[in-house]
Amino acid sequence: MKNSCVTASLRRWIPAVRIPLILFLLGAAACRSADTSGRIRPGIPPATAALMLQGGTLINPGAAPVPNANIAVANGRITCAGTVTACPRPAGAKVVDIAGAYVGPGLVDAHVHYSQTGWVDGRPDALNLRTQYPYDSVVSALASHPERFHRAYLCSGVTTVFDVGGFPWTFEVARRSKAASDAPRVVATGPLLSTIKIDPDMMGAFVFMKDEATVRAAVRAHHWSGAEAVKVWYIPVPDSLRRHAKAMLMAAADETRKVGLRLVVHATEPASASDAVEAGAAVLVHEVHTDTVSSALVATIKRAGTIVIPTLSVFAGYADVFLGRSPAARYPLDCVDPATRQKLETVLPDSLRAPGKAFWSSPAAAQVDSNAGKNLQRMYAAGIPIAMGTDAGNPGTAHGPSVFSEMEAMQQAGMPASAVFASATIIAARALGLAKEIGSVEPGKRADLVVFGADPTADARNARQVRFVVRNGVLRAHDELIFR
Repeated sequence: MKNSCVTASLRRWIPAVRIPLILFLLGAAACRSADTSGRIRPGIPPATAALMLQGGTLINPGAAPVPNANIAVANGRITCAGTVTACPRPAGAKVVDIAGAYVGPGLVDAHVHYSQTGWVDGRPDALNLRTQYPYDSVVSALASHPERFHRAYLCSGVTTVFDVGGFPWTFEVARRSKAASDAPRVVATGPLLSTIKIDPDMMGAFVFMKDEATVRAAVRAHHWSGAEAVKVWYIPVPDSLRRHAKAMLMAAADETRKVGLRLVVHATEPASASDAVEAGAAVLVHEVHTDTVSSALVATIKRAGTIVIPTLSVFAGYADVFLGRSPAARYPLDCVDPATRQKLETVLPDSLRAPGKAFWSSPAAAQVDSNAGKNLQRMYAAGIPIAMGTDAGNPGTAHGPSVFSEMEAMQQAGMPASAVFASATIIAARALGLAKEIGSVEPGKRADLVVFGADPTADARNARQVRFVVRNGVLRAHDELIFR
């Protein structure tokens, strides 16, 4: 779409540890503005003109579809949504005819990492490629160019993401994203509080919970720096250290409550998940995949109201890398920037893939997948709130379009498409603490919308058919500015 104006051509679909505050100066999100070609460049403010999406079917999580609906937007907010009677055209509004399409809230990826590339160069602890890809250069590029991931998310229909662990510059990325129309809203936890020591080069993205004073100081520093939640990387430790690890989790939880933030916890084993719920975690940013969840644990999680993010497809990403496959077989790469796409399609030499290949082609890897799917099924059936999250940034899990493989994996595991859609919208919004702002199409909420060519509440695979995206009231198709 070459024209930046709304014209009749729109009716033709476009194909589809203390943390020094000085560290926050390491990087910033790039804002963009539009030139006369309609391309996106630094500095786009929120939309001010009135816009109406007319004639499509309105799909809201947990509600009946509304055919031939209108959605009106002004000043970055939804002003009305529903039938023609309930939502007449505002005077002076620009009208976009979306007859035959489906319009709903923007998708929310509730588990991403802007501090990781989507390939192995961003995880030297998984595979050391520092000779070919110096890690300090990799991180510098990530800090300087978050717009690559911004574009990929919006292109994939994702208007909000939860960055649950990364370098301190992610706070600035989050801050700049709030009023942006050319980036998803980013909610960031900042550096992870970890039970184990990590690769020295990556320590800026982690705080080792060596003692209570360190833990409490880190939580306070996160709060002062703009964190919207605190994440504990609750990795299993030897039995002799387990009591200390749990004490550090509890200290983190206590301090997090004191500063008024929510606690999210990485816990992939039954005992870890139980501890996390006991600590008051609002969100488990993975589910248990080492074993089958017991009825007692399911009941505990449900009783606490904890939200669970399964991240089913991240395993397939690692398998792709170590088995020499492109993730293009699982999700489209059209929205991915060329440099990242080239990496994703690179097959590493056998010598580098050998250790990982042995695991990812073994029965043990198949068991992980099986456990994850069955546990999701059990928790969903029990009524535990499930949010969609990809763990994007991990090797083989690209920022943006990996949401499609995650939603489809959730459907394959037994969740109805309508429930998957809810998990990727309103429930994910709850996981971020933003349910009053996003997650459904309602008057007063943020004008973050997606127009699909087919109904994702009927089949999760239809989420791939993203036609248009509205972010803070600005309408675009892929990387083309259409109306603001």
